[in-house]
Amino acid sequence: MTRVLHILARHGRMVLVIGLVLGILAPSLAQAMVPMIFPMIVLLLFLSTLRVDVGRAFPDRRALPGYLGIMVLLQIGLPVLMIALLWGIGAMGSILGVGAVLVLAAAPMTGSPGLTILAGGDPAPALRQLVLGTALLPLTVIAVFWLLPVFGSPLVVAEAAARLLAVIALAGGAGMILRRWLRGLSGQTAVDGGITLAMALVVIALMSAVGPALLSFDSDMWVTLAVACGLNFGTQIGAFFLLRRGAWGQVAPALAIIAGNRNVALFLGALPPETGTALLLYIGCYQVPMYLTPLIMGPPIRRV
Repeated sequence: MTRVLHILARHGRMVLVIGLVLGILAPSLAQAMVPMIFPMIVLLLFLSTLRVDVGRAFPDRRALPGYLGIMVLLQIGLPVLMIALLWGIGAMGSILGVGAVLVLAAAPMTGSPGLTILAGGDPAPALRQLVLGTALLPLTVIAVFWLLPVFGSPLVVAEAAARLLAVIALAGGAGMILRRWLRGLSGQTAVDGGITLAMALVVIALMSAVGPALLSFDSDMWVTLAVACGLNFGTQIGAFFLLRRGAWGQVAPALAIIAGNRNVALFLGALPPETGTALLLYIGCYQVPMYLTPLIMGPPIRRV
């Protein structure tokens, strides 16, 4: 089993692509795996915290203001800027516009430390931003709710964020405790393989709504996919090249990855039912650039 995990870790980027392809070409398999999404996300967080040194999982006092500033920029500054842009071009009521604002207002995705590992970066900064961004999400969304009244009650999102934070605390805490108990992890490659496997299984399930649309060659789906890829990779590439020089250079890969890959599904419970249903295709399409991130961002990260 350990050898299999080592092979998965070595070929992690291609394993994620295979998961995407399976989710598209085998819709019945993807649909059957939908109940596994949440347990796999919890497992991902556990493995990510097991992989990262406990002492580096949270920013120290000197680094905390910088991480809080990054969070405010990502979860308030970018969505407000997108709202202004959409109002300017008259697209505020479009489902693509709402989806773009939702993505930029969301906290980093739970699997972002794993994506950072597969892209060749340090996962600790991604884990720090994940914890801070999720913990403070009920506060950061206030400005977005005020400017974009399509959302439901902010209390609903606050409750959802609190539940996710509880999951992070339990799964992440278990990983940190186990790592400390092991006094340093010798099987990091095996853990990386486990992260790769869990992410591949999750993406198969997440593509359950996208696969049939892709295979039907729906033109709306292709436009949605293009917008999702442009927003995801545009945000990642912009953040990476802005941060790669200077004091933030060493953490630029992780911060770039969390800038583009967000936990947008968290907002589904706060939206009106008809809006949430309309956004399912957009959220599904957004998984494509997420899982192509190690393949696309890995080469420039490794060169730097």
